[in-house]
Amino acid sequence: MIMKKKLKKSNPSKIKKPSIKAPKIRTPKLIKRRKAPEERLKEAFANVPKITNETVAEHREEVLSSARKYIYPLQHSRNRIIRISISLIVLALVLFFSYIGLALYRFQSTSSFIYGVTQVIPLPVAKVGGNWVSYESYLFELRRFIHYYETQQQVNFSTNYGQKQLDIYKKEAMNEVITSVYVNELASKYHVSVSDQAVNNEVVLVRSQNRLGSSQQEFRDVLSEFWGWNIADFKRELKQQMLHQAVVAKLDTTAMSKAESALTQLKHGVDFATLASQVSEDTSTKANGGVFPSPISRNDPNVSPQITQELFTLKPGQISPIINTGYSLEIVKVIQFQGDKVQAAHIEFNLNPLSMYIAPLEKSQKPNYFIHI
Repeated sequence: MIMKKKLKKSNPSKIKKPSIKAPKIRTPKLIKRRKAPEERLKEAFANVPKITNETVAEHREEVLSSARKYIYPLQHSRNRIIRISISLIVLALVLFFSYIGLALYRFQSTSSFIYGVTQVIPLPVAKVGGNWVSYESYLFELRRFIHYYETQQQVNFSTNYGQKQLDIYKKEAMNEVITSVYVNELASKYHVSVSDQAVNNEVVLVRSQNRLGSSQQEFRDVLSEFWGWNIADFKRELKQQMLHQAVVAKLDTTAMSKAESALTQLKHGVDFATLASQVSEDTSTKANGGVFPSPISRNDPNVSPQITQELFTLKPGQISPIINTGYSLEIVKVIQFQGDKVQAAHIEFNLNPLSMYIAPLEKSQKPNYFIHI
């Protein structure tokens, strides 16, 4: 049986018709009228709060409170930066001084950098009684030994032999600075001093005899080549040596008495050669009436510059006053001139060694060393 399908009839009322929307009509925005400057100025003044004597405190607090939200973060940041900066500086200083301490007191470095640090920072190398011995003064002496033997004697201090030699020079340098402390103490006690002018005069004397170069540049070159010094370094060393000599001359009253007695006798007509053979302490010339073995030139390296200077100011037969050479007190006489040289004689009185006067100080004020040498 064939079934016939029922056809559904569509309801015309239910069929959706396409909706047609009416277009929106856009109305133009209202154009705001710009206010005149006078109106805007009035509104601005109208919004400004009126401050009176009764409300000034309130307004002040209001302004400050609004500013604090900007100030406090800045203060906090600035304080933090300051704390960090101080911490870094302290750390750098600790590291720097740790390095310097190890370089000086552990490894005993003599480098130019370390020497420069000791010139700025007065670090001690020893103590003698109540006096500190600066590390700089010790390096000043030691570095000239090192420079001379490296450049003039070609000593290699990195070898075993060189290290042994360096130990010797370290002891010599230390003895030099310790001795200077004792000398300075004696000089202060007995009011002995050496002026800068006296040092300059000594330099002029040596230079005039061409003992350190004929020109200023040659003088500098000699100092630099042999000792690694400049002129100020040379004057520093010379001044200390002159102070040593002045202290001995002051304290050795016996030698001075002998020299004064001899000069008095010569002024009263005693024969120079006869007196020289009797009282002179130069055994090499005493038997010959004090006559020098050969004529003396202006730059004779075998005669002290003080004696040379005096000889070339005298005339034949004249006698000098007492001359302090630093190691002896001498009286000289010009016999005759031979061209640019002079034949002369002298009477010599040896000064006591410096060690004789500093020995008591060495016993009572033994050095306390901060490095092992």
